[in-house]
Amino acid sequence: MERFQKLILIPLILTASLPGLGFCYSIINGPANATVLAGSEARFNCTVSVGWVILIWLSNGNPVLTVINSQGAVETSDRFTSQNYTSSNAFTSELIIHNTQLSDSGKIECSTQQHSENSFAFLSVQVNGSLFIKNSTLTVKENKTIEIVCEALGWAPAPDITWMTNDSFIDKSRYVTQHSQGSNGLHNALSILTLTPTDTEILTCLADIGALPNPQNATVTVIFVNSALENYYSEESRSTWVIVLAVVLSLVGIILLIIIIVVVVRCCCLKKKGSTYQNEIRKVSAEKKKDGDLENRQRHGSENQGYIPEEPWNTEQIPRISSLPPMSSKFTVPAADLHNSSVPKVRPQRRTDYLISPKKTRNVTLV
Repeated sequence: MERFQKLILIPLILTASLPGLGFCYSIINGPANATVLAGSEARFNCTVSVGWVILIWLSNGNPVLTVINSQGAVETSDRFTSQNYTSSNAFTSELIIHNTQLSDSGKIECSTQQHSENSFAFLSVQVNGSLFIKNSTLTVKENKTIEIVCEALGWAPAPDITWMTNDSFIDKSRYVTQHSQGSNGLHNALSILTLTPTDTEILTCLADIGALPNPQNATVTVIFVNSALENYYSEESRSTWVIVLAVVLSLVGIILLIIIIVVVVRCCCLKKKGSTYQNEIRKVSAEKKKDGDLENRQRHGSENQGYIPEEPWNTEQIPRISSLPPMSSKFTVPAADLHNSSVPKVRPQRRTDYLISPKKTRNVTLV
């Protein structure tokens, strides 16, 4: 790609320089040094006097953009563009580098193809890495020394590590910082702070590079606990747990009591329901039995409870009707008297060999 850019720019440079022979112009203001974060834009300005013919921008010795007075800017890459500003006695070309990368770091040069008329600046592309402390909160007892580790990964260049406590910088003698470089060209840093807290405090680890407007930071809260306070908190915690346990047990007892009451009421209801069912069965059985007795009474009759039996008679003392003499079974009547006789007919008498006073008969009344 760089060779292709050179092949295009060299003929343009030669063509533009021929008409300008004999003319005198110079660079009034050259570019200034810039430090940017990777991925951002970098801008450089170059101002030349009136009568200029060609202006060439170079990055680390390689031409990246050419501006011709008669034709304007010749751009060969989307990452390198320009903006032009013209006044009555000068011309300013602004080089814009988009999406800067670590490889863009180096010398940025503005050239007018005049003898000793080159002006340059330096571009520093930096990488903002990560910064963290493993524990965000630490609890420290009285007279105990601790070490707090702050780690910075993936920086370029290596960051400057400092520590603060409650908005005051900590002396550098109280912490040690080690730097290392990874295989990707980025830098890592490990800072260890040693201290013996006497009170609760907030510690801040700061990492700074030139391209950052403000240092990146990570914080940790160190909670100091002395023995007397710890014992007080322990007793208070124990009392709190006792109260909570008592409340929980009370609630459980109330719930169990409610469950027992519900179960007892339920059993009583079921028992009452079963007793009612048995009474209904007995009632139905009694009705059936009553209907059966009624049917038997209708079929066989019922006994007259008001009947009083009479005293037995002495059949030997009862006078009997004397037996009549035997009658002849044959008698004759004159034929002439069969129709003319005025004598009433006499019925033959039956033999009555029973008591004069008849026995009373027992009557049965069917209902």
